[in-house]
Amino acid sequence: MGEERIPLVISGMHCNSCAVKIEKTLKDKGIHGHVNFATATAYVDLSKEKETREIIVGMGYKVEDEVKKGRSGPDHSAHLKVRRDEARHYKSRFLLALVFALPLLYVSMGEMVGLPLPELSHIENGIVQLLFLLPILYAGKEFFIFGFKNLVKGSPNMDSLIAIGASAATLYSLSSFFVGKDFLFFDIEKGFFYFEVVGFLLFFIILGKFLEARAKGKSSAAIQKLMELGAKEATIVRNGNEIKIPIEEVKVGDHVVVKPGEKVPVDGVVITGNSSVDESMITGESIPIEKNPGDKVVGATINKFGSFSFKATEVGEGTVLKKIMKFVADAQASKAPIQKLADTVSLYFVPAVIFIAMVTLLVWLGLGYYTWFALTAAVSVLIIACPCALGLATPTAIMVGTGLGAKMGILIRGGEALQTMQRVDTIIFDKTGTLTRGKPQVKTILTKRLKEDEILRLAAIVEAPSEHALAGAILDEAKIREIKIPKATKFQAIPGKGIEAVWNRKKIILGNRTLFIEQKIKLQQFDEEGQVLENQGQTVLFLAVDGKIEGLIGVADSLREQTPKSVEILHRLGKHIVLISGDNKRTTKAIAEKLDIHQIFAGVLPEGKAEIVQKLQKEGKTVAMIGDGINDAPALAQADIGIVVGSGTDVAMEAGQIVLMKNDLRHIITAIELSAYTMKKIKQNLFWAFAYNLVGIPVAAGVFYVWTGWLLNPAIAGAAMAFSSVSVVTNALLMKRFRPSIREEYEPLKKA
Repeated sequence: MGEERIPLVISGMHCNSCAVKIEKTLKDKGIHGHVNFATATAYVDLSKEKETREIIVGMGYKVEDEVKKGRSGPDHSAHLKVRRDEARHYKSRFLLALVFALPLLYVSMGEMVGLPLPELSHIENGIVQLLFLLPILYAGKEFFIFGFKNLVKGSPNMDSLIAIGASAATLYSLSSFFVGKDFLFFDIEKGFFYFEVVGFLLFFIILGKFLEARAKGKSSAAIQKLMELGAKEATIVRNGNEIKIPIEEVKVGDHVVVKPGEKVPVDGVVITGNSSVDESMITGESIPIEKNPGDKVVGATINKFGSFSFKATEVGEGTVLKKIMKFVADAQASKAPIQKLADTVSLYFVPAVIFIAMVTLLVWLGLGYYTWFALTAAVSVLIIACPCALGLATPTAIMVGTGLGAKMGILIRGGEALQTMQRVDTIIFDKTGTLTRGKPQVKTILTKRLKEDEILRLAAIVEAPSEHALAGAILDEAKIREIKIPKATKFQAIPGKGIEAVWNRKKIILGNRTLFIEQKIKLQQFDEEGQVLENQGQTVLFLAVDGKIEGLIGVADSLREQTPKSVEILHRLGKHIVLISGDNKRTTKAIAEKLDIHQIFAGVLPEGKAEIVQKLQKEGKTVAMIGDGINDAPALAQADIGIVVGSGTDVAMEAGQIVLMKNDLRHIITAIELSAYTMKKIKQNLFWAFAYNLVGIPVAAGVFYVWTGWLLNPAIAGAAMAFSSVSVVTNALLMKRFRPSIREEYEPLKKA
């Protein structure tokens, strides 16, 4: 997995060019990390934390202190705090600007629409406008501070564009108090003021920032909701007494008591009592799960009826809830490959806009137009440009997409996985534990003269002390049929072949065909019947008593309930399905035939699975490997997308790029649909962001003035710039309307 990476939550970034600049500066100093503007987070190697903090702070930004060295997970409260602080900050600035923008509008435009105004000369009216403008300039002071600071450092950003444009218009207006035409090289008209333009320019930009901050806060709702799921207190037993303590003080090994209606505070194993626990936040399953001594419980799940006590086994960052939060936060802070285009554009965009604005100014002056006209065009160019929209196009969609996945029990590790999933054309399934339940069951009992239950009882007598999976299947079936199992003696396991024991002075043998051939026990009619069952994928165990064949038991791993339908839909979607297994060819082929899978690989070791994935990739396939995350780890790592089928506490979080929290293969179809839907939204966002600039900049520069006689007002340009960012974020938030084609399994999650 490489060196541990930690998140640093950054405040003070005003647009995506800030994030790109920080990332580039870190890279120039030998620190490889990624900075996400939408989540206000930088991910860097733990060993570089101190150096990274110093560089970011030296650039004029602030690194929040909540993330502590050595933490394996991000401090979600720090990230959310930045979002809340940002929204509060821009709200107060917006209200201040609004209070003075309205009278500024009245004074500057009231006469044009017939509103009553006091008797003021034109110059006096300009002075009043200036007085109303000053508080608005204060509300937007950070644009000037950061804008000029970055300009001096040679790394201009969006603030620089605002600062240059607003300052130029303000200085022009101030100079028009004192000078007339032909001042130096400029044609300044005395008494011609831009104050209302500057005021409303800043007002609209601050409004846009406020709406953008609120929208970004909503896109972080997935993490917020996960945080709210956890319990705040726990009841533990100490010195024989039950006491309530904060959840942070619970330690591994503590004896925790949970009463009806309470949340399970941390992960653990039931010691005493029994109950039903609602685990829908983990599995999506609405039916409460029975819990008895020895069963695992997961923190943040809800105890429904009975009381029980359990031993805490995982606390803090080790709990399933915290791991899910880390998974979601990692995904939201990551970048999709498609974002590289926007980052590259952002890096060169601002200098290019400044250059275009200067050319615009000089061209109109050179053509003999008034200075105010040329300045209007130049300022409009500076203001209408919007790298913020480009920077928000991808990460906001990824944040909402991964949040939606988490709500449905589909954990997606990052933007790259989300982008790649919809391109997958080949899906490899591991057999055992993925397509099948991973737990053998008795499927067939054939007998010669004894009853079925007697054959099963004899087999259970022999298998009673064994821990083999096949023994478990026989003992489980005996338990279901309520068959009593007496104790036998002289047990002898024959590795790879079977087992024998003595009961009631009879020698009982249970084993495979090879064992019976070695023991020279004739299989009679069971030989042919056994071959039929083996061809169907069952493992056959023959039973003999005192050297005579009495019957056979067929054991097989059954398909998961949703497997046939899921594979059928994937076939319809045009996906090439491959079955891979460490089991024998006959069993693997039997499963493949049931599911209409034509390409199979049987008897494959873990490293061999990775080689098969690699072979398919060399053929030009985009491969998704679906397995249990343990034996399949090499193949999961090799695949373009590794999908881990997990179940609650046993999910292998680090093994794949996508984790299905519930053992329902239909979620694979939902993951494909969600990936395609998210990419559609990203492309929409990028299209509008690029199209906006491609159209807006020429219009602002006055390219169409010669034909239309219309020149864009900088205040209108500011409003358009502000709302372009808001529209991109809003489009991403509309993703919450996404509904998967298979929906019945997700209904319980709406309540969660």
